[in-house]
Order: sequence, then C-alpha cells, then structure tokens
Amino acid sequence: MKVRLTKEPFSVDEAIKLLRVPESGAYVVFLGQVRNESHEKKVHKLIYEAYPEMAEAEMARIREEALSRFPILDMLIWHRYGELPVGEDTILIVASAKHRKEAFEACSWAIDEVKKRVPVWKREVTDEGTFWIEGDKQVPE
Repeated sequence: MKVRLTKEPFSVDEAIKLLRVPESGAYVVFLGQVRNESHEKKVHKLIYEAYPEMAEAEMARIREEALSRFPILDMLIWHRYGELPVGEDTILIVASAKHRKEAFEACSWAIDEVKKRVPVWKREVTDEGTFWIEGDKQVPE
C-alpha cells in the first residue's frame, strides 16, 4: 500500500522495497520524527488525531498530483496517528525517480502539501501543558 494512515510503526526498508525498480536511480526519503523540544518547551509526546478516510484520500490525491507534476517513477506517503513519544517516526514520504533532482523536488513538494491539506491534527504534550499546533503556532488546549 503506497498511501497509508496507521497507528503502527513503519519500516523505511519496507517502503523502499515497494518502490524499487531497475529504472530508478534515486530514492529520496523524508522521515519525520517526534523531537524533544518545540517553541522552547520540552516535548514529551505528540498526539495526532485524524479523519482516516479523508486523510488517506487526500494523501492519495497528493501522490497522484506528484506523479503527474514531477518526472518521478513513484511515491509513497505513510502517516502515523495516535500518541507518539519522543523518537517515534511520524511521517514517511519516499519519491523514486531516474535522477535525484526530480525525487528531491517531488518529496519536498509532497511534505508541504501533506502539512497543508491532510486532515491530521497535532497536539504537543509539554512540561507547560498541552498545545494544538496550527502551522508554526502553539495554541493552548
């Protein structure tokens, strides 16, 4: 499955195997992870809430747009939801192409589009409370 919203951990190796073809000379990977600090606050975990059917449908649209917009061979988009402690992977995007430039451009575009369009909402649990994340802003719960 090249588009997936899941509560389960995922494997970068498994993802690349799904895209591996002899025509590809480049695989660009974007792997998001829960970091231990945000807005100068210590983060304990992230809580991702999602509308699964809509989220997967929108990720599929982004994937299809990337395939038509960039000269890439394939793309995979996996996003996690639920409670994720520091160090856990949150999102994985892999773009494959004949050449690296196209794969980098498609991967960069795709993560920006996922952040803008996919109905997944993030809360940060910190030493100072829990905050909804809206773009680059923290909004107290």
